[in-house]
Amino acid sequence: MKLIVAIIQPHKLEDVLQELDKKEIYLKTVSNVLGCGRQKGATEVYRGRKETGNLLKKVRLEIAVNEAFVEPTISAIVKGAKTGKIGDGKIFVIDLNQCVRIRTGERGNEAIG
Repeated sequence: MKLIVAIIQPHKLEDVLQELDKKEIYLKTVSNVLGCGRQKGATEVYRGRKETGNLLKKVRLEIAVNEAFVEPTISAIVKGAKTGKIGDGKIFVIDLNQCVRIRTGERGNEAIG
């Protein structure tokens, strides 16, 4: 079992969700977050003065999957989120030691679905 965490551009969320649906990956959590990467935020001119906002709006997806769905999930996120420009985001794949479905008490692969 793996937990896939992706940080993407907000305007690419719909594209990513469509790609995940095509791969039959329906169980996901989506959050609005703030962050910055190598670009170190955005610089704007406000009233003639340079202002740097270090944190940019991003979207965080968390998807728990069984081993067979790791690569399809990653490829769907990349296909939906990629613009080819700096700031497209990152995908993290984390080992998931345990998962418990609260309603039934199922554990492990069965709990993920």
